[in-house]
Amino acid sequence: MKKIFILTGEASGDKLASEVISNLKKINPNINYLSVGGENLEKLGIKTIYDLKEVTYLGFTKVLFNIFKIKKKIDETVKAINDFQPDILFTVDSPDFTLRVAEKVKKNNQAIKTVHYVAPQVWAWREKRVKKIKEFIDHVLLLFDFEKPYFDKENISNEFVGHPLLEQKQESGIDINEILGKNKALISIFAGSRQSEIIVLTPIIIDFIKLMNKKYNDFTFVFHATNEYSNLIQSYLKQNNLKNCEVISDNKIKKHILQKSVFAVAKSGTVSLEICNAKIPSIILYKMGLINFLIVKMLVNTKFANIINIAAKKEIIPELLQSDCNPKRIFECTSQYLDNPEKMDEQVKSVQLILKGFKTKNSPSRLAAESLNNFL
Repeated sequence: MKKIFILTGEASGDKLASEVISNLKKINPNINYLSVGGENLEKLGIKTIYDLKEVTYLGFTKVLFNIFKIKKKIDETVKAINDFQPDILFTVDSPDFTLRVAEKVKKNNQAIKTVHYVAPQVWAWREKRVKKIKEFIDHVLLLFDFEKPYFDKENISNEFVGHPLLEQKQESGIDINEILGKNKALISIFAGSRQSEIIVLTPIIIDFIKLMNKKYNDFTFVFHATNEYSNLIQSYLKQNNLKNCEVISDNKIKKHILQKSVFAVAKSGTVSLEICNAKIPSIILYKMGLINFLIVKMLVNTKFANIINIAAKKEIIPELLQSDCNPKRIFECTSQYLDNPEKMDEQVKSVQLILKGFKTKNSPSRLAAESLNNFL
């Protein structure tokens, strides 16, 4: 039986990997899996060698302070992969962790094929990284077509498969009012999938909701959470006695909540594409420590944080970063959209034009699964 080791480094990677592996199981049921994964891969019956949160670190300083722990985790992961002896090491996103593991694995065993999914953002920073990848990655699966020239230039085997989060899927109908018990307009809130993000952003978002409640009385704010951090967000809401807030962690229900929302406030990241694909207007939040921010500012050569804005080369979706990521600015920006429906429509239309260039004719996760199967 063929074997694949799936290596992710955070919740978004776990979700992307699960979409691909779900398709691969249909194409080829005779594969044995092992992983560093989370709840989505576990739902597919794939064992993880340790809890994903053990390697989920946010920010340069956090990594620096945990450098010995991370090195130990890399070595532990490399050993587990070598013991498992997979035909393919399938690394997904989180390049600072997954690619370090892949490099060591490849040095130990050239026979293990390495396929990386979600290319490092070489178009944003560290373009020289492409040359290094060539030494230990056999094939790169690209989410965006504009990434292809960077890898073609170095003769690195690559394939544009598209983004699984942009797939339109038919879901069974769910009555949102039954779940929430209210008949109010919904605003979806995404405070992040990492504990450190949630701790930073949730208090800011709660103060934003308090400002919203002074002006409006017809909204329910729904926090989209992972199972792991649902209780953490609930604890913040209880402390502040907010009655018009809910926390949802079931993925199917979250999709329906998003589709029924009138607006979304989201931490910068992959989830923005889901929001855009659901045709929901939004704003983007991001806040990190000053030292981390200064380091990033020196290294990054792109003007924007959001992939839609980067592709458009202009700000279509407002980005409230650092000092702008405060309750008052979030409230002002959100109100401007809610009070001007034509402004919301304009954002959605502009976003859809950009998304067209991100999509493939066939299912992205199916294409990625077929590519993996071809390497077995």
